[in-house]
Amino acid sequence: MRVLITRPEREAANLAQALRGRRHEPVIAPLFRLQMLHPPEGFAATLAAAQAILVTSANGARALAEATATRSKPILAVGDTTAATAEGLGFTHVTSASGDAAALADLVRQRLEPEAGPLLHVSGADVADTPAPEGFEVQRVVLYEAHEAEALPESARAALEARAVDVATFFSPRAARLFARLVIEAKLTETCRPVTAIAISPAAAQPLADLPFARAVAAERPTRQSVLDEIDRLPPPGVQSPEPLEPMTDASAPPHAPTEPKTVDATVVPTPAPARGLGVVGAFVIGLVAAAIVLAAAVLSLPYWPQEARTLWRGPIAPPPASLPAPVMDTAALDAAKRELGARLDDLDRRVRAAAAAAAQAGQTTSQPAPALAPAVPDPAITELRRKLEALENRPIPEADTSSLKSEIVALRAALQSLDQAVAGQKASVDKAAEAAQASVSGEQKAIAAARGSAVIGIAARISAALTAGQPFTQDLALLQPLAQGDARGDTKLTELIGVLQPHAKGVTSRAALAAAFPAMAKRAMADDLADDSFWQRLLGKLKSVVSLRRTGDVPGDSVEAKLARAEAAINAGDIAKAVELVKSLPPQTSRATADWLARAEAHLAAQRAVDQLAAQAVALLGSAR
Repeated sequence: MRVLITRPEREAANLAQALRGRRHEPVIAPLFRLQMLHPPEGFAATLAAAQAILVTSANGARALAEATATRSKPILAVGDTTAATAEGLGFTHVTSASGDAAALADLVRQRLEPEAGPLLHVSGADVADTPAPEGFEVQRVVLYEAHEAEALPESARAALEARAVDVATFFSPRAARLFARLVIEAKLTETCRPVTAIAISPAAAQPLADLPFARAVAAERPTRQSVLDEIDRLPPPGVQSPEPLEPMTDASAPPHAPTEPKTVDATVVPTPAPARGLGVVGAFVIGLVAAAIVLAAAVLSLPYWPQEARTLWRGPIAPPPASLPAPVMDTAALDAAKRELGARLDDLDRRVRAAAAAAAQAGQTTSQPAPALAPAVPDPAITELRRKLEALENRPIPEADTSSLKSEIVALRAALQSLDQAVAGQKASVDKAAEAAQASVSGEQKAIAAARGSAVIGIAARISAALTAGQPFTQDLALLQPLAQGDARGDTKLTELIGVLQPHAKGVTSRAALAAAFPAMAKRAMADDLADDSFWQRLLGKLKSVVSLRRTGDVPGDSVEAKLARAEAAINAGDIAKAVELVKSLPPQTSRATADWLARAEAHLAAQRAVDQLAAQAVALLGSAR
């Protein structure tokens, strides 16, 4: 079946994927353009006071997810598709009514109590009714708006003119009314005669009575799954249906057994909305937390190594030993001992000053204040030893009394040995502290690089999603500016990519929209190719502009028809670049028909290439952090 989809683009893309899985061919023609609205003042307080949230559409679930970070509030959804969308967006307590507004009201009466607090109904601006069970207070908040198309989409016009539609689907009375009005204004009423209309409910089928559809069917249940089942039950194109064609009526669908409310199972819907990831802010915060942990570890370790060095620097000073019995010592030995002590004191002084200079240099390398490992003046212990040595040299030595001198020399030698050991330990400690400081600086730089890489990856993912949906990404692009300027040296690659993406920040045409507009463009291109100066070719070109009969798929050859067929197959497969290349190779006389489509496709490709390079740059930043 060739199925016309009139839903907004995001829902249309999901429905198209489900139809392809059932071997149907979708024709996407959105009649509405969705716009998410800022929550009203006091929304946070209203949400906190509500005991539960009523959601009557998948768009309402998406708008709620953008308006608040709260995911734990109970949600009662009108149907399985809406419930699956809410679960995919991270809401943890979701229950489906598996029906319509009446089923949702019954679910509220079964699960909730009026005394527990008010209910919050999230809806669009065009929703007229609020499911308000008797006795419950329901507060309505508008979080999105659906803008109507001013004219019938080109894809729908071309498909109807070419009799290339077997089924048309309608998911709301508003969509059915708008479609009927636009078809009548476009004077395409007669093109609806071979088409079967399938509406999600009798109310949605009623406005279609003004169009001469071959058959109008209301789904057994107001769910997307029921609409898909109705399409599957139709006979293949060209096969006479065993059932007589049913006229359009206002009668309701046959009654069916009521269904028990159930908690939605994700498997009910073929293509649930994807779960929202961390996002740019979450990825950036995680990176900052990692950097803070590394910095905290470095700062906490700093007070320890300077204190250890100072302790080793001071060292234990051995007390002078008790007086020894007076030995007999000659003057020559005493002079030799004095010279030895003086030489060792000079050597110790040089070593201490060298260790102090090394510690100061290590402190400057780590960009931290240099710890006080070395005094600005000679060490007090060495100064005290020099004083004692000078006192010994200047002291007159009686011939008969050398015992006191010997005792002092022994004490000096013990002090020198202790100082020697302290200086050796201090040098090792200073070297170890310098290595630790260097490692801390390296870890800090890696953590910052990891944080920037994580943030860039998150932003690239959001921009890529905006390209897929054809949405603007001005705010996401603005988040890249501080990341490009975060490095003191600057990141020229990020700055360059921001400049490439800036002209496209207001949004580019999505791949789905390009594919939907392709048949109309191909029809005009073939007509221009045949419309040369001869009468018969001009006549054939006029016919081609009215009825588009062309082959599709992998058609061999270099004719305009063959290249357009291969280009359409490529864009339906997701290869926009190949489709652009084939369209560019068409003869010059087709350029007027293809110029607009080519401009939109090339803008999409340029933005997509820039996003791919942005993701690669983020991976490079993460690699540098290892």
